[in-house]
Amino acid sequence: MNTKFPFNHDQISNIVYVKRVAIDDLPEDIRAEVRAQADGADSLYAVHREDGEQLALVMNRELAYMLARENDLSPVSIH
Repeated sequence: MNTKFPFNHDQISNIVYVKRVAIDDLPEDIRAEVRAQADGADSLYAVHREDGEQLALVMNRELAYMLARENDLSPVSIH
């Protein structure tokens, strides 16, 4: 897993927020696609910029933290 994601570090601070997201709360247009890939999970984890923009949606909290750190970002959990 050495793929760098296209986060533009010039436009954001290095802090990102990780939060649990229920699949049922996702927009309808992506819910079916996510369910097909979620392997029965009822929630995923989102990585957000400080301004609230969602950068990524991943299967678990550990993957969200790893993704952030691999892109030189500092993840913070929010509830």
